[in-house]
Parts: sequence; structure tokens; C-alpha cells
Amino acid sequence: MDTEPVSGRYDPGPAAVLGERRALTSLAYRLLGSLADAEDVVQEAYLRWYRLSGREREQIASPGGWLTTVASRICLDLLGSARARRERYVGEWIPEPVPGDGTPPGGPLPNPPPDPADRVTLDESVTMAFLVVLDSMTPAERVALILHDVYGYRFTDVAVIVGRTAAACRQLATSARRRIRAAQPAAKPDDALRQRVVRDFRRAWEAQDIDALLGLLDPDATVVVDGGGLVSAARQPIHGGRQIVRYLMGFVGRGQPPALQERTVNGQPGLVARRGDDLVVVAAVEVVGDRIARIWAVRNPEKLRTGWA
Repeated sequence: MDTEPVSGRYDPGPAAVLGERRALTSLAYRLLGSLADAEDVVQEAYLRWYRLSGREREQIASPGGWLTTVASRICLDLLGSARARRERYVGEWIPEPVPGDGTPPGGPLPNPPPDPADRVTLDESVTMAFLVVLDSMTPAERVALILHDVYGYRFTDVAVIVGRTAAACRQLATSARRRIRAAQPAAKPDDALRQRVVRDFRRAWEAQDIDALLGLLDPDATVVVDGGGLVSAARQPIHGGRQIVRYLMGFVGRGQPPALQERTVNGQPGLVARRGDDLVVVAAVEVVGDRIARIWAVRNPEKLRTGWA
């Protein structure tokens, strides 16, 4: 049997290996921006593990490390073909939103190994703003940044996955950090202020209070809507407070008014909208100062299947 000792070493059984699923799903989601794709990646990584012979598996000192390497390489391949897939995507593409802090069901992730270098925390790395910037990076930049800065992998280990030297991977991560910093607001509001602004926005939207909405939106605010060609959605970003309010009023006016709820979306205060039993929007919100600067509104029903009951 595969769980028996071979040559004096232990081949880990299913419990030890399957216990890595949460961490692998979390990693793959951050790399791909899609929970559905992340789950496919993890499934493929496990298939490759179980295709190994018992003797091959017992030679692997760290099943978790092996699975992480395999899953990261699968993600790297998928990211390489993502641009071609996006060219066929109808309208704007937004990463798939997830409820709560982005931790997969089943409990918290293990802490990454300590590293004195610049770090991005797990909660920072799942925000919609962060994932959108990640999507603008090259696949190698994205993998190097997430593995090193978020999960604490050494650049020598990242190099094995990416297929470049450790020095090249260090440079990739440095370039990725510059992009992240350039996209960050100068002053980040605290969670309480974010929540208050989102709550006031919900109330103003429900009341169709145009002046209140304008007061809560930055004059240069942007709304991006992802319908995937499956539902009605703006094909281009909407810029400016007045244009955004006009769009919001039009959305409320089409059919049954939506019921709005405050929910944590990718680790930060956001909104979901339902018409009857149908979930029609999940919106991630970025607050800068005391106003809303960006809204990423996901309407594609294929991206609203997980965890929003």
C-alpha cells in the first residue's frame, strides 16, 4: 500500500496531503483571480500527485511544498494564455469576488515563514484593488510577488517554479512591488471609516438621494462593471460622479428595485444586490479619504456562484 514505509521512509497518507487544499486554493485564487479556476488547478495538482508511484511519493520530503510547486507552475501556464482568453471576453474583466477575508472554507491558513524583506500580508493580497493590479503584471511578476512577498518563499525556491535565476526573480518581485505602490492611495482609511462610507452609500442609493451619492463619490471616481456578455452591463468603465449616479439610478429603475446588503467583499466592506432570490451584483468598493474612489461591480452570474447565500 502507498501509505506503508518504503526503504525506511514514510509515504504520507491522504489526510496529510489533502490538508494542503485550503492553502493551495488560496494561493491559486490570488494568482488567477478566479476561485473556479483555482479549484481546477488544485484538482489537477492532486491528480498529478496520485499519478506518482508510492516509491516516488515517499521520496518527496514535503508533500505540501511539492503540491505548491506543481500548482504554481499550472497557474503560470494558465496566466500565459489568459491574455488571449481576455481578448474574447465581452466587456470588462474583474477578478471573481469572494466573501469574507478570502480564506477558503475550513479554517485559517498556516502562517508563512518569516522574511525580513518587503511583505504583503494575506489580507492585503486578496483585496480587489490588489488583484486588479496583479492582473496588469506579467505572469512571472505575479508568481514571484505572491510566492515571495505573501507566502514567504525564498527566491531560490521561486526560481525553480518560474524557471529563472533567483536574482531575476528578485527583480521581478521588485518590479511588481513598484506597480502595487503606484496604485495605492496616499492615505488608507481605517476599517471603521470604510464601513461608514459604504453604509452611507447604500442608504443614499436606496433612497435615490442624488446629492448624497454625489457627496460620497470622489469627483473622479470610476465604476467598472463585469457582465461577461451574459447580462446587461456597461462595456466600458464609467468615470465621474455624475455619470456614475446616472448609471446607478438607471440600474435601480430597471425592473424590481434591488435589495442592497452590506457584505465583506475580498476582505473589505462592500455591497451585494438581489432582486428577489437572484443575486445580481457583488460590488467591491475602494474608499480613499472619506469618499468612494472605485467600485468593481461583478454581474457575471458565473462569478457569483460561491459563498454569497
